[in-house]
Amino acid sequence: MTIELAAGGGILGIIYFILLIWSLYHIIQSNRGFLAKLVWIAIVLIFPILGWLAVVLLGPRAGR
Repeated sequence: MTIELAAGGGILGIIYFILLIWSLYHIIQSNRGFLAKLVWIAIVLIFPILGWLAVVLLGPRAGR
C-alpha cells in the first residue's frame, strides 16, 4: 500500500512546503515593521525558491 500526494508533489512538494512555512514564520517573528514584513511575504510567495534564499541570506533577523 502506498501513500500518494496530491498534484504529484512528492518529496519535493513536502520540502517546498516546509521551507515556505519556515520562511513565513521567520518573517513574522522578525522585529521589522508591518510593511517590511508584507514585502518579504510577497517576495516569498511570488518567487518561491528565490524568495526563500533571499530570506535566508538577506532577510529580516528574528526579534528577541
